[in-house]
Amino acid sequence: MSDFSVILPAAGQSQRFGGAGNPSQKKVFVALDGRPVWLRTADLFRDRADVRQVIVVIATEDRDYFVDRFGSDLAVLGIDWVLGGAERHHSIANALEKVDARCKWIAIHDAARPCATEKDIDQVFSLGKKTGAAILAQPVHSTLKRITPERVVEKTVDRRNLWLAQTPQAFEKNVLIQAYARFVAQAKDGCLGGIPITDDSQVVEAAGHPVSVVTGTGSNIKITTSEDLKLAQAILKARPKGPQMFHPFAD
Repeated sequence: MSDFSVILPAAGQSQRFGGAGNPSQKKVFVALDGRPVWLRTADLFRDRADVRQVIVVIATEDRDYFVDRFGSDLAVLGIDWVLGGAERHHSIANALEKVDARCKWIAIHDAARPCATEKDIDQVFSLGKKTGAAILAQPVHSTLKRITPERVVEKTVDRRNLWLAQTPQAFEKNVLIQAYARFVAQAKDGCLGGIPITDDSQVVEAAGHPVSVVTGTGSNIKITTSEDLKLAQAILKARPKGPQMFHPFAD
């Protein structure tokens, strides 16, 4: 049953990637094995039987570029899009207004994470349906240091029970919408309890709803730098190839 709406945030500035001020060089729009990164990510969800809608969130300054390059094909692919805001939570709030009323569940997945596996998505969708909120995450294995502004080690942080959050994250629609409504009322300068909002499950946690965890994989990387793009290319090349189909976005 097609009951998921999938939101793909792609409104970042790509400053660490080197694309700030130039949409064609932003990480979500550059080519990854012949297709834009955001499209490779969208392809993970477009043909799933449980997904009714895919929404891409783009930066306001990228609107002309996005429409000129991809506008004629979005209808063919059945992908919706909205303009984002100054921060991630503004972008998600805008996308929530466009969610199809027939969808009972919402998944949020970084547009710059094109290497998630079908198994990852299946498991987090399934657990999200059971619990109302679920995320992919990985346990921290490296030693963690808290440092001062002068880059001097202040202390070593206990890594036990610390996990690195990933996406997709899956939520019951009303759980997420109500959490965001509550967040808007409580947030101060984009923070909750003094902590910047960098993750959507963080908003659900703050609303008091428990968030379940599915163990993710190290290959589900988020492209942030040009080196990450090379790593994503290697990950995709190492995977078995599926049927090759013509795509209107092929470069």
